Amino acid sequence: MTGAVALPWSAALEHVLHAWMPRQRWYPAKGRGVGLRPLAAWDLPGASVDGDAQVTVHVVALDSGDRVDVVQVPLVGRREPREDAEAALVGALEGADGTRHVYDGPHDPAYVAALLDAFEVPEGGDGVARGPAKVLSGEQSNTSIIVSGEPPSIVKVFRTLHPGANPDVEVLAGLTREGASATPALRGWSSGSWTLADGSTVSGHLAVAVEFLAGSEDAWRVALAALRAGDSFAEQARGLGEAVARVHLDLAHAFGTVDVDDAARDRTVATLRSRSAWARHAVAELAPHDGALQRHEAALASLPDLPALQRVHGDLHLGQVLHAPGRGWVLLDFEGEPLRPLAERVLPDLALRDVAGVLRSFDYAAGHDAVTGAGSPGTDPDAWAAEARDAFCGGYGSVAGRDPREDDVLLRALELDKALYEVVYEARNRPSWLRIPLAAVERLL
Repeated sequence: MTGAVALPWSAALEHVLHAWMPRQRWYPAKGRGVGLRPLAAWDLPGASVDGDAQVTVHVVALDSGDRVDVVQVPLVGRREPREDAEAALVGALEGADGTRHVYDGPHDPAYVAALLDAFEVPEGGDGVARGPAKVLSGEQSNTSIIVSGEPPSIVKVFRTLHPGANPDVEVLAGLTREGASATPALRGWSSGSWTLADGSTVSGHLAVAVEFLAGSEDAWRVALAALRAGDSFAEQARGLGEAVARVHLDLAHAFGTVDVDDAARDRTVATLRSRSAWARHAVAELAPHDGALQRHEAALASLPDLPALQRVHGDLHLGQVLHAPGRGWVLLDFEGEPLRPLAERVLPDLALRDVAGVLRSFDYAAGHDAVTGAGSPGTDPDAWAAEARDAFCGGYGSVAGRDPREDDVLLRALELDKALYEVVYEARNRPSWLRIPLAAVERLL
């Protein structure tokens, strides 16, 4: 990862990236003025599939003074422009040897081929079968590519990088070893290193490949369709609860559990308190609940004994679950909440946090059409959500051996914690959706 590269850092490249990156959905510094600082660059070997492409991966710091984000920018340089990829064009670089047309790597077959060649493969695994590639649209923080080999895979390119193991790689590796059926099998991953401003070198995961479940439909769409048709979601919710419990049991077996001592309990309470205070100060619409939230923060000291901690999903909601034909519910994307530091996301946590995330997601499904104007549901949304919540908890308890509702005080605290996170997220990104988590905060208080 050292030495000369095909697309080196230059003033011209910095200029085109400054103009191009803020328009990308994955760009983490929206609304902030940033300076770009190169941290690493390397060519991917075997990149040329047509004699013209040169593939270089850049790791770039986005420095806004009080915050630094590190992003991965894979680029493909070509002498001849690609007529079929104008939307993926980053810019044109003029040099002594002519014009270089620079494209976003995931949209170019040369990068995809080179990335797959660079993948590490789990022991006993077959890697990623080669085939036509297609970039998925609509993602917020990463770029995913469907590789239609036999069998097909989906490759996720991490755009924002962190030192250390990415949970999506680490957790799926453990679950694949366990033979878990309610999560996709890990097919491979890639890693890289970069140098920080203080001169230290760190390493982290750059991409991951897992099995692609063709013909699947995500639980969010399945739930919305049921609500709009006036159909109960109870049976599906019960099956989802069973699947989540199976994943939690597999995670506990793969990574172990940690009994909660006084220090761990204090950390849990402190985290819940700090998020509540953070939300109170960050969102003006919470002002009417300020007193109740402060009382809630004080009451956290009397939480009942906490169950053992373990690895969890960390950001579980209906959009993170697929219904696969012949297989049932499958949980995806184990990176955790994107607003939380990676160091927090990899720590053992309460399995009930994932349960709370799904319960909150039923609320979101129930309120979706009202905030988007998509139409009127075919049944009472609040009653529909309540039935789904009860069925989910019943299904979870039938596999886990303990119904989450038996831990009502802790579950309610975790639901409120998640709702407060949602309040901050919606206030920053989708103000028209703010009414959904605000209503939950009021109900849970």
